[in-house]
Formats: sequence, C-alpha cells, structure tokens
Amino acid sequence: MASESTGKTTKPVPVQDVIKTTVTVLTLVGAVLAALYAYRKQLLEEGASHRADATQLTERYSKAAEQLGHEQAAVRLAGVYAMARLADDWPEQRQVCIDVLCAYLRMPYETDINEPGFRHGEREVRLTIIRIIRSHLQDPREDTTWCGRTLDFTGTTFDGGTDFSGATFCGGRVDFSGATFSGGRVNFSGATVSGGRVNFSGATFSDGQVHFRRVKFCGGWVDFSGATFSDGRVDFSWVKFRGGRVDFRSARFSDGRVDFSGATFSGGEVDFSRTTFSGGRVDFSGATFSGGQVDFTEAGFCGGRVDFSGATFSDGRVHFSGATFSGGQVHFSGARFYGGEVDFDGARFSGGQVDFSRATFSGGEVNFSRTTHSGGQVGFTGSQVGAAVSIDWGPFPPVPVTQP
Repeated sequence: MASESTGKTTKPVPVQDVIKTTVTVLTLVGAVLAALYAYRKQLLEEGASHRADATQLTERYSKAAEQLGHEQAAVRLAGVYAMARLADDWPEQRQVCIDVLCAYLRMPYETDINEPGFRHGEREVRLTIIRIIRSHLQDPREDTTWCGRTLDFTGTTFDGGTDFSGATFCGGRVDFSGATFSGGRVNFSGATVSGGRVNFSGATFSDGQVHFRRVKFCGGWVDFSGATFSDGRVDFSWVKFRGGRVDFRSARFSDGRVDFSGATFSGGEVDFSRTTFSGGRVDFSGATFSGGQVDFTEAGFCGGRVDFSGATFSDGRVHFSGATFSGGQVHFSGARFYGGEVDFDGARFSGGQVDFSRATFSGGEVNFSRTTHSGGQVGFTGSQVGAAVSIDWGPFPPVPVTQP
C-alpha cells in the first residue's frame, strides 16, 4: 500500500495580491522619499533665505556705519536711525549695534564753535542717539527693548541736556564713569534701577540741573563714588532707596543745591562716607531713614546749609561717626528719632550752628560719645526725650527726660 503524505499542501498566493502589496510598499517608499526631498528642499531654501537675510543685514550694518562717519550732520543722523532700526530687526547682533551708537557718543566732542574740532550739527546727532536709547529703555517687556543690555558711556561728554526720564535699568551694565554732564538739564526722573550695575563713578555734573526725582533704586548697585556735583541743582527728592547699594563715597557736592527732601531710605545700603558737602544747600528735610544702613562716616559738611529738619530716623543705622561739621548751618530741628541707631561717635562740630531744636528722641540709640564741640552753637531747645531712648550725650548737656 502506498504511503499517504502527512504534510499540508500550501495554497499558492494569487499574483494579484503580490502585485498589490508591492505597489503599496513602493508607494509608501515613494511618499517617504518625496517627503524627505521636500524637507531637504525646504531646508536649503530656508538656508538660502537666511543667508540672504544675513547678507542684507550685514549690508545694512555697513551702510549705517559708513553714514555715521560722514562729514554732513544730516547723513550722520540718517546713520543713527538706520543703526537703531537694524538693532530692532537683528536681535542676534543687537548688542553690536548698541555698542556702535555708544561708541559714537564716546568719541571726542568739541563744544566750542571756535575750536578746530567743532562740527556743525553734532550736538543734534548726539542728542538723537540719547533719545533713541531712552525710548528703548521704557518697557523691558517689549521685543525690541534694550533693557538689560550693556550701555557704555565711559568718558562721554553730555552737552545741552540729557534725558533718561522713565528709563528702566534692569540687569546688564550701564557705565557713566568719568562722563561729563555740562549745561542744560540732566533728567533721570521717574527711572527705575533694579539689578545689575549703573556706574557714575568719577562723573562730573556742572551747571544746569540734575534730576533724579522719584527714581526707584531697588536692588543692584548704583555707583556715584568720586562724582562731582557743582553749581546748579541736583534733585533726588522723593527718591526711594530700597535694597541693593547706592554709593556716593568721596563724592563732592559744592555750591548750588542738592535735594534729597522726602526721600525714603529703607533696606540696603546708601554710602556717603568721606563725601564733601561744601557751600550751597543740602536738603534731607522730611526724609525717612528706616531699615538698612545710611553711612555719612567721615563726611565733611563745610559751610552752607545742611537740612535734616523733619526727617524721621527709625530702625536701621545712620552713621555720622567721624563726620566734620564746620561753619554754616546743620539743622535737625523737628527731626524724630525712634528705633534703630543714629551714631555721631567721634564727630567734630566747629563753628557755625547745629540745631536739634524741637527734635523728638523717643526710642532706639543716639550716640554723641567722643564728639568734639569747639566754637559755634549746638542747640537742643524744645527737644523732647523719652524714657525708652538710650542717648550718650558726650560733650553736650543732657536734655531731661520728658515727663509723661
């Protein structure tokens, strides 16, 4: 008997199915290849477009830079606007464009029409640059803002007025060190300084008016160390110093008027150590010193009038240790001392008048130890002293504690 096969017979696949599957696969492969080709083409087109844009931006930069060096002021003005517009359109190189405009301001500038280096229309070109920079510092949320960028005005001559009112300096570095502000009005009123560093060290403010009215210093470091303020008026009235550090060390205020009336010093550190106030009037009337530290150590108050009348000293520390009060008038009349520490340790009062009349001492510590009083007059007429305050009277006759 013939043996029967136990294997199963495989059913042949129809040719139509094979063809159908093959066509499907080839279609998918073609679609993938087409997609890859389209993607690669897009990348190439985008690359070409980007290179074209970069080329165009570079050409715009070269043209604007060339215009800035032109002899005619009108052409230089066009270059200023072109460079500013380029900074807005080219975020990757925005700092470079800003650097060019700041470098223009740092270039030698002759203000005397009779000198060989004088150029007609140059003042307007420079004032235009300042206006453009200010307009880009108003709102840090804008896409084209220059807030947080480096602004280098080292050694720049600002002539005919300077307006940074309402500007926001947040982060980055803004450097006015060694700059000269002469003539016109210098206006930083309503500005906000937070984070980063704004440097006025060694700057000179002469003639005209300097306004920092209602500026908010909150965080960061603002440096006026070694700056010179002479003649005219310097206005810091109603300024708020909160946190951070504001440095006036070794600054010189001479003649004119320096106004800190109504200012608030709360938190952080404000340093007037070794600062010289000579002639004119320095006004801290109605100022509030609460928290933080304000340092007048070894400051010199010579001539003129220094006014702390109606000021409030509460919490924190205010140091006049080693300060010199010679000639002129220093008024603490109507001031209120409660909480914190006010230190006149080692201060020298010679000549002139120091007036604490109607001052109120109701808390905290006031220290006149090792104070030297020679000539002139120091008066506490009408002052009130509470039992809670700790006062070392030094060379001055103690004022009796006011009975409740």
